[in-house]
Amino acid sequence: MRFLPGLICLLPLLSPLAHAELIDDINDRGELRIALEANTPPFNFKDDGKLAGFEVELGQLLANELDVRADFVVTEAAELLPGVESGKYDVAINHIALTPDLKDRFDFSEPYARTTEQAISHEPPQPRPLVLAQSFDEAKKVSPTVSLVIPFQKGNPAFHASLESALQRIKADGRLEALSQKWLGADTGIAAKP
Repeated sequence: MRFLPGLICLLPLLSPLAHAELIDDINDRGELRIALEANTPPFNFKDDGKLAGFEVELGQLLANELDVRADFVVTEAAELLPGVESGKYDVAINHIALTPDLKDRFDFSEPYARTTEQAISHEPPQPRPLVLAQSFDEAKKVSPTVSLVIPFQKGNPAFHASLESALQRIKADGRLEALSQKWLGADTGIAAKP
């Protein structure tokens, strides 16, 4: 019983070690849970009941590179990031732009595409929670370029490294550019790191 107080003092120090790394959970399940809306063509949408689009194919490529299957979960825009934050989904691939307030809540992949805010909005500009999709300066009809990233829970360095490695391979061998041409009609402007 003499050691019990000492063990109790160590518990807070051990709790970060008890947290499983996201990549281990993904490998154990054999799947990457990817949240998306499935209503924003050409990024992600349903075609005859099947998921299709630029981000759907990107998610499949990333899962293949991680040697797991892609498990797409269709959800509402308001549920995407809270679901990633809570661990319900591993990532969200839904044309999400990196913003300062999101940096505090998530870690992110390197950008997988650069586009204009206007290009990812298919309706008149209106606020959409957590997903950047409205025009910057309607008076001038100028829409700034944004970089689209993949958010995931903070504190998962092994997953971050695995995701980056997978994304770099997809960029380096031209598959990302081919997807961009197929779905967006242009190169995304994102090159592989040297």
